[in-house]
Amino acid sequence: MRYSLKQLQVFLKVAHYQNISKAAHELAMSQSAVSSALSDFEKRYDIQLFDRNGKKLQLNELGRAIRPKALALFEQAQAFDQLLHQQNAVPALKVGATLTIGNYLAVGIMAQYMKQHIGAQVQLHVANTASISEQVRNFELDIGLIEGEHQDPELNIVPWLEDELVVFCSPTHPLAGQTSLSDEDLLNAKWILRESGSGTRQTFDRAMSGLLSQLDLGLELEHTEAIKRAVEADLGISCLSRVALVDAFHRGSLVPLKVPQRNFRRHFYFILHRQKYLSASIESWMTLCKKK
Repeated sequence: MRYSLKQLQVFLKVAHYQNISKAAHELAMSQSAVSSALSDFEKRYDIQLFDRNGKKLQLNELGRAIRPKALALFEQAQAFDQLLHQQNAVPALKVGATLTIGNYLAVGIMAQYMKQHIGAQVQLHVANTASISEQVRNFELDIGLIEGEHQDPELNIVPWLEDELVVFCSPTHPLAGQTSLSDEDLLNAKWILRESGSGTRQTFDRAMSGLLSQLDLGLELEHTEAIKRAVEADLGISCLSRVALVDAFHRGSLVPLKVPQRNFRRHFYFILHRQKYLSASIESWMTLCKKK
């Protein structure tokens, strides 16, 4: 074998930061040592993995092609090293979740995971579907939990939980007493919705096919709780995951509205890079998720 695991690690860090000094800081190495390790790695195979423009580095086509395989190999080596040392600690897990999942499901799963694996570290990053997918694609996250349907040839998209959106209003809103809403009611209402790019908005837009361009959109907000507060203040009606509304419905601060002619059902999904090594920590996390 003509390469070392240290060279793989250096390559991966430089590929992540595309900057020698940042990679050196992360690896606790000198910049010259990082440059030397990367140069030796390339010279051993007579290849070039980065395009160099002064101090700037950018992964070239070959670098992008081997990066996922190098990452999978390095993570397997780390797992093997842990096994040989017979350590009980589980490696740090980097999880991304969309807002509804992050705020209402992932924290509870994280608590269970950390009780099962004493000393484990979990980093939870919450953003919208587009952002989480991008970070999984770039190996910045080990696994993503998303609400929106997503197509990407580099990612495995695995159905996880069934969910549905619910249209709702305040108990003092004129629509609160209606048995069900017609399309005319939907068109006459003022709406407060999640932003474009979110999984919730994607499902809502699909459900409102044929009416979407005619809806009266009063506000677009990025945060579920802000939308709930705005609806409680009678600024309009909205549509969010039932998961995010259970407590408010129980308290009576918000009221569900039936829209039988529209389909608001959807799935939550796991997303993983196709080249990602499925470590024991990722498998353990997914097992806990499936118990929800």
